[in-house]
Amino acid sequence: MQGGSGQSSMPFPSGSIDKTRVYDVKPLRSLDPVFPNSAQAPSSDGTCPSGFSPFFPFGAPQVPQASPPRVPMPTPIRAYRIPEPGEETPARASNGESTDNQKRAASNKSRSSQKKAKKSQDLQIDVSSLIGLSTSDREEGNRDVVNVVLMTFDGLRRRLSQLEDAKELTPGLVKRADMKAGNVLMSTGIRTNMKKRIGGVPGVEVGDIFYFRLELCVVGLHSQSMGGIDYTTIRGEYEDEAVALGIVSSGKYDDHTEDSNILIYSGQGGEKGDDQKLERGNLALDRSSRRKNEVRVIRGMKDPANPNSKVYLYDGLYKVQDTWIEKGKSGGGVFKYKFERIPGQASAFALWKSIEKWKAGVTSRTGLILPDISSGAEKFPVSLVNDVDGEKAPGYFTYLHSLRYSKSSIVPLAPDRCNCVKDCVPGDLNCSCIRRNEGDYPYTGNGILVSRKPLVHECGPLCQCFPTCKNRISQTGLKYHMEVFKTKDRGWGLRSLDPIRVGTFICEYAGEVVDRARDNDEYVFDTTRNFNPFKWNYEPKLLEEASTNDASEEYNIPSPLIISAKNVGNVARFMNHSCSPNVFWQPVVYEENNQSFVHIVFFALRHIPPLTELTYDYGIAGSAGSSAPKWRRKCLCGSSKCRGSFG
Repeated sequence: MQGGSGQSSMPFPSGSIDKTRVYDVKPLRSLDPVFPNSAQAPSSDGTCPSGFSPFFPFGAPQVPQASPPRVPMPTPIRAYRIPEPGEETPARASNGESTDNQKRAASNKSRSSQKKAKKSQDLQIDVSSLIGLSTSDREEGNRDVVNVVLMTFDGLRRRLSQLEDAKELTPGLVKRADMKAGNVLMSTGIRTNMKKRIGGVPGVEVGDIFYFRLELCVVGLHSQSMGGIDYTTIRGEYEDEAVALGIVSSGKYDDHTEDSNILIYSGQGGEKGDDQKLERGNLALDRSSRRKNEVRVIRGMKDPANPNSKVYLYDGLYKVQDTWIEKGKSGGGVFKYKFERIPGQASAFALWKSIEKWKAGVTSRTGLILPDISSGAEKFPVSLVNDVDGEKAPGYFTYLHSLRYSKSSIVPLAPDRCNCVKDCVPGDLNCSCIRRNEGDYPYTGNGILVSRKPLVHECGPLCQCFPTCKNRISQTGLKYHMEVFKTKDRGWGLRSLDPIRVGTFICEYAGEVVDRARDNDEYVFDTTRNFNPFKWNYEPKLLEEASTNDASEEYNIPSPLIISAKNVGNVARFMNHSCSPNVFWQPVVYEENNQSFVHIVFFALRHIPPLTELTYDYGIAGSAGSSAPKWRRKCLCGSSKCRGSFG
């Protein structure tokens, strides 16, 4: 490639490029100054020739002027105040300067400011310890640390979105909830992998997905919140030089991204028709093409659930194999970099493109048995796939997308309905449904659950609000293309063909409400089991909220609820157990037939990439009052936190 450390602009070449050619350009500081000739030089008497203004030292010497007499600085009006009863008015020196008492007061104020600053620093350390991050965790993370940081980020983001929707936030320079949450985490040190490194990032796996650029920052995958090229400076043979660490290909430039192993990436800059310059990120990529170091590649993909948003997919490590210059659409020269994926890594972008073809019907799905086991009961088809063995289908059952209560199992709650016009509005305490949710709208504007609660109250069929009200999230059916598939060692499982965002509604546990679980019934959900506690909600202290919501993550179900999906049920009956699940359940209540009933609803615990098995914690029987049979099954979840058994 043309250019080097002394060449910053890039003319568009007409022919082939000699990459070994280096221009010998002298920097400006090495050039001798040029002075006017004798005809233009100032005369000895200090006058200037026509067309020139006097300029010392070439003009007449400057005669110092006498300084004006010093006038005491008047005291600003805001410095005066009415003294309190019994308080002496502080004296002021005749020359306008502070007295000794005032100096001591200023000194005390300075020490007070220092104490406040120190207190703020102490708070930062305390805040970091709230989520269990050590200094070493911030320098270098692992899978658990990355998950904790991401969960903390999105918990704050959801809460800020909730406050923004209810118009309870003070307007500021930063409008977006994700930017505000990122600022909080950065300022308090809640982040990981702060040490820049070439290659993979500890705790981040190929195929992981992110919904915000700041998520990439707080886990150390890509430190640039806006820029597409992340780079650092390392010691070279003769001098320090920049090398690339990672890129984000988000479609802003004319990148060629269809090949699953090759990416043609455009350099940065030159938006207004100017030639791009060989500097900063462009220079780092050029140096990496020579060094052949590993570069992380993150691809910005369209979100199937929201075409106006992006999902950032970590596609693994690549190397820059070639560089050249092309004429861009705006007329200027554009750097092009050819990235080639390092073989042997897990499939990410290639898998994403295959799924797009399956959903579009361009290619057939390997092992497809049925295109829709719900027979049209769901908004999106639920495919049945087995590419493991010859089993044709799971045991027969009737597809039902909600609960079926028997008369003996009904323990109704007092009905309550809102009288809202159109949709329920966040922050409107006249809405009875919002009041029952402790004054908070339980979902964000795009339907994401904000916090786990003892009980979420949704609007029911008899509420006056529109059926499109966001406070009916769990009643509108599946939001994603689900797939029931045969696992290698755990029977049938459930996964999604679409990426799932943290806090998103997945499905309800449908089936028959029973008094007691049968001994041979494996398709049972029992609220009386013991479940491992975990924290998912935001940390109030990070937002300087006085109250804590730790207790609000403890469920408060009016009466035990046991659901059997053996004979009737939906996709939830196929979700397997895991000791490190990616899905959690939340009790939700709404009115039906003039009575209110509790439903078990599943939400995403974290971001879930496509074709990742959906799992939740089955819990362990044996709690006081449990009616479930006392049996255990060997756990095959493979998690590092596996308890060994469940049920």
